[in-house]
Amino acid sequence: MKKDWSKQTKLVHAGTRRSQYGEVSEAIFLTQGFVYDTAEAAEARFVKAQEDEFIYARYGNPTVRMFEDRIAALEGAEDAFATASGMAAVNAAMMSLLKAGDHVVSSRALFGSCLYILEEILPRFGVEVTFVDGGDLEQWKQAMRPETRAVFLESVSNPTLEMIDLKAVCDIAHGAGATVVVDNVFATPIYSYALKSGADLVVYSTTKHVDGQGRCLGGVILGSRDLIRKTVEPFLKHTGGAMSPFNAWVMLKSLETLDLRVRAQTATAMAVATALDGHPKLHRTLYPHLQSHPQYALAKAQMEQGGTVLAIDVKGGKDAAFKFLNALNIFIISNNFADAKSIVTHPATTTHQRLPDPQKDTLGITPGLIRVSLGLEDAGDLTHDILQALDAI
Repeated sequence: MKKDWSKQTKLVHAGTRRSQYGEVSEAIFLTQGFVYDTAEAAEARFVKAQEDEFIYARYGNPTVRMFEDRIAALEGAEDAFATASGMAAVNAAMMSLLKAGDHVVSSRALFGSCLYILEEILPRFGVEVTFVDGGDLEQWKQAMRPETRAVFLESVSNPTLEMIDLKAVCDIAHGAGATVVVDNVFATPIYSYALKSGADLVVYSTTKHVDGQGRCLGGVILGSRDLIRKTVEPFLKHTGGAMSPFNAWVMLKSLETLDLRVRAQTATAMAVATALDGHPKLHRTLYPHLQSHPQYALAKAQMEQGGTVLAIDVKGGKDAAFKFLNALNIFIISNNFADAKSIVTHPATTTHQRLPDPQKDTLGITPGLIRVSLGLEDAGDLTHDILQALDAI
């Protein structure tokens, strides 16, 4: 593949494997296993599979490999391993790196399931986790120990859109000998800056922008070939979190339109955020490229665009937030985001409901906070829908 292709060209052509039939659209190899011509060939493949040799769909599959190669080319990564879901990717990225006695430093502002892995699962296996305020570089420095093996963070936090100086955190982590794992889903693969900033592994829920149309679960881990094939792959091969060939085919076809969709959704998000900023019925409107965002300067320096998601904090708490949600006509209420359909979520009672109130307060997840994911509808229609719902409070 040519190295100088633009992102848009890579999204259509990178990683393509054609069978002897010369198909235009990528083929779905909907098979669990593969046949060997001889017993000797089977033995040789299990010793060391060559390029385009496969053993079992849990280990790899031609359709899945096409998806891995294409998204790796987009991200600028050497390699990738596709997983059954975004959380399977987060879990595998962390568990494959760690053992009992290791230490992890993580930002405090995370998606609820990411918090569960770090607060509940890793400690069961003897891994200690220290949480810090992501924007405070001194806290990152103070948290590092000789036994710190990994750092975990969301480049833009879910749902409060907290920004982190990723290059500075990567420098601090690497100085302590730690591997940096970044959940990059809010930044999107189109505006990604994680690897350029020094991240070692980048994780996406491909359920979100990549599929982006509410159909399939998926995830992917990207990084150096050594980390992916020598650390991540053995863990996933033997624990079973592989992406299905059908889902990989859906993701491949979705990549063809990813740039168009994300840029359109981002433009809408900026327009809606601008219209809502300073609204009298809102405590705040959070969007990285709004000048009112607490880390606006960092967001402008670090992010090409502000992404497809914003958050609003409705005055009047939960009751007012629910009245607002129930008055919307176009937006759907769901716990997903980054879809072609615009979606609203009340994190305090859904994605982060298990957290105790003091922890929600620390994270800024107030009773009035609503996560707003902008889809592909008309920006004017969406703005009008939000404004009329605010009027209904």
